[in-house]
Amino acid sequence: MRTDLFDFELPESSIALRPARPRDSARMLIVQSDGVLLDRVVADLPLWLKRGDQLVVNDTKVISAQLRGRRIGRDTEPKIEATLIRRLDGSRWQALVKPAKKLSEGDVVRFGNEGKVCLLGHLDAEVEHKGEDGEVTLSFSFHGPALDQAIADLGAPPLPPYIASKRAPDERDASDYQTMFAVNEGAVAAPTAGLHFTQALETALRERGVEIHLITLHVGAGTFLPVKAEDTSGHKMHAEWGTISRATADALNAARAKGGRIVAVGTTALRLLESATAEDGTIEPFTGETAIFITPGYRFRAVDILLSNFHLPRSTLFMLVSAFSGLDTMKRAYAHAIAGGYRFYSYGDACLLFRDKST
Repeated sequence: MRTDLFDFELPESSIALRPARPRDSARMLIVQSDGVLLDRVVADLPLWLKRGDQLVVNDTKVISAQLRGRRIGRDTEPKIEATLIRRLDGSRWQALVKPAKKLSEGDVVRFGNEGKVCLLGHLDAEVEHKGEDGEVTLSFSFHGPALDQAIADLGAPPLPPYIASKRAPDERDASDYQTMFAVNEGAVAAPTAGLHFTQALETALRERGVEIHLITLHVGAGTFLPVKAEDTSGHKMHAEWGTISRATADALNAARAKGGRIVAVGTTALRLLESATAEDGTIEPFTGETAIFITPGYRFRAVDILLSNFHLPRSTLFMLVSAFSGLDTMKRAYAHAIAGGYRFYSYGDACLLFRDKST
């Protein structure tokens, strides 16, 4: 499909720079399967679900993947910013760097401030490979848990560019940009639909008879990237690692057999569930990478309801929600949200989508 079909105008004032407090006080636009739109708040979520429904949440935890340093070993030492996007092994990461033109294969980047971290005062990484669009492979001087600790000490959570370009990250972001379910470290971006949850909301859902399951998909930086290709067929998705346990798959299948609906909290949970589901609708255990790219015309096999934030124009995530509820419906829903003052993107409001019955 043409990428420009997924474009829309968004005023700068619609971009949220802080989350709602309390988190479940954020607004929630209901998009029913027949296209009817209703304005509610996230705390109303239990009223829209029923006993036996299965809520599936991504429990990934954002790491301090934003590193700042300088190139060393040559006549000049330009400043370098790196965002870790994918672990390759115990000492190597794929990263997005800028300015990429300042780095060549074999260069060494020194991250950190001498005397403050890692006993040695810094963390070195060699540029092992340089790809396209600022992507490099960094081979670090530390390995395993020592490297993890060094990154945690030196780095900062990588706020989305549409927030970081408008204000500096601060201490509030360290907690604001993690969901209450975050336990498994590995993401470089938050599964933002999960940011709306509070203990009170979880309690209300359980009292309603809704069961909650945890799965893991380590969200990559590719989630922020617009689709640059003129047609969706020309876009390549970044792979992300995820896992669904046997126990969770069995519980979801058993609930569906009794008429329970699968409710994905966020596009990340939906993408992993759909990656793990067979043609006959059976959800299988899953461990590995997925690069699933969902656009209109996709036949959903697992998910019945999706809780999601509002996404960027021309993004793979807006394409996904358009596949779920229909492109015309989602364009109308987003226009309604913009006109009604809903807050967009990672710290913004939510929409609860009931799947278009034709998908």
